[in-house]
Amino acid sequence: MWVGVLLAIITGILFSLIMGFLSITVKANQVIAGTALTILGTGLSAYLYRSIFGVQKLPPQIESFQAIKVPLLSDIPLFGPILFEHNILVYLTLILVVVTYIVLEKTTFGLKVRAVGEHPRAADSKGINVSLIRYLCVMIGGACAGLGGAFLSIGLMNTFLDQMVSGRGFIAVAVVIFARWNPYRALGAALLFGGANALQLKLQAIGVPVPHQLLLALPYILTVLVLISVSKKAEFPAAYTLPYSRAER
Repeated sequence: MWVGVLLAIITGILFSLIMGFLSITVKANQVIAGTALTILGTGLSAYLYRSIFGVQKLPPQIESFQAIKVPLLSDIPLFGPILFEHNILVYLTLILVVVTYIVLEKTTFGLKVRAVGEHPRAADSKGINVSLIRYLCVMIGGACAGLGGAFLSIGLMNTFLDQMVSGRGFIAVAVVIFARWNPYRALGAALLFGGANALQLKLQAIGVPVPHQLLLALPYILTVLVLISVSKKAEFPAAYTLPYSRAER
């Protein structure tokens, strides 16, 4: 399973390099490039799956990462099982939140990242390689996206299904905007959306007399409501999505 996680991360990095080439080197429109890569990734994954496993009535199942109980903490009534009985990938994600905050706020690299995002020309005048920093950031983002995909397939659902991501990547974008680029706030926002998804599953399980299609839409409805509420207060880096060229003044 760890080989699968590693391959997912590598695949995420490879796709991010394509995105980096299109948006940083070629300076293509990032929305168009990102949409095209999303379609490519969806189709390519389905093609490779069918090429390797064939068309099956039931998808193959695997034994996923087992839940790890944190001693003492998992015994806390109510909150213990909710917070402290997860597989290793969940705990790794929590560690990544702390590491991300430290890197962005306490290191030279984090300062360069923020400088390139806010004022790339000023960063360039100080000797910072703007393109390199942007490539590294896109690659790190791709690695994290690959890790997220690995969690869905071998850490949660124990199988692979077409369209299994179900738009969660776009919810991740909403999480970042809602969190205003702060890792800790992003964790809170992610828990909010994850809670909405868990709620709709629970409501379906107990047989609430509501069409299941509406329950499935609950996390996305919440996403729309959150984006509407924060749209006027959203804070973006000054150079967000803007390509940089030394030749332009």
